[in-house]
Amino acid sequence: MRINFENVGHCNRKLIAKIYDKAMNDTGNRALDVTITVSIVSQKRIKQLNQQYRNVDKATDVLSFPMLNIKYPQKLADFKQEIAPDGWLYIGDVVICKKIAKRQAKEYGHSLRREIAFLALHGLLHVLGFDHIDADDEKVMMSTAEKILSDLDIKREGE
Repeated sequence: MRINFENVGHCNRKLIAKIYDKAMNDTGNRALDVTITVSIVSQKRIKQLNQQYRNVDKATDVLSFPMLNIKYPQKLADFKQEIAPDGWLYIGDVVICKKIAKRQAKEYGHSLRREIAFLALHGLLHVLGFDHIDADDEKVMMSTAEKILSDLDIKREGE
């Protein structure tokens, strides 16, 4: 997996790469050479993106922009026809607001590292077709995320 980072520090790059590697493996999406972009942006910028692409006039913690019309439990291997001439399958973008991540980490009583990990993973799972519109889908998505983070020993404080 190739991750294009924009405005992401070295420590968070290593953290996100480790999480994405595990997530791709655990979701059965290891088969192809894929690329994704992960950006950390200001609250103003994420609000602009949320307004532009979702018609929601407020800042949010994370946005995902899937490039494929994938729906869980589909796999990326179903999209081989989308592989670029360079051999890579571009799957999308994940955009995280650091200011909101900091606030949420404080609210939830865990580290910024854990919050960035959760948001980056949450965004990737959306790109892979997971969703949380209804309760059953949310249960699958959240249990997948919690298992990945737990397996990597990225836990909330006190867990």
